[in-house]
Amino acid sequence: MPTYVALLNWTDQGIRGYKDTAKRAEAFAAATQKLGAKLLNIYWTVGAYDLVAVVEASDDETAAAALLQLGGAGNVRTATLRAFGQEEMERIIAKTTGQ
Repeated sequence: MPTYVALLNWTDQGIRGYKDTAKRAEAFAAATQKLGAKLLNIYWTVGAYDLVAVVEASDDETAAAALLQLGGAGNVRTATLRAFGQEEMERIIAKTTGQ
């Protein structure tokens, strides 16, 4: 299943409610599951981003729906990356070499 890495920054609303961040993460996990995706992990980070979420979804549309729901709550802004695992990368490379 495709994997997505979401880089998250708190909005003003989100940072004001930082004490609820773990509960919001649980709610995000439940919401992604209802859409047919899965929150694999979430990390609270120090640096350019406040959180990093790793999500699996069947397709880009499902991932986008999950992250739109998350962003729509108003607590974070997202930047999402499609991530490729080793097996996926091997298939991609094989396509470039005609194997």
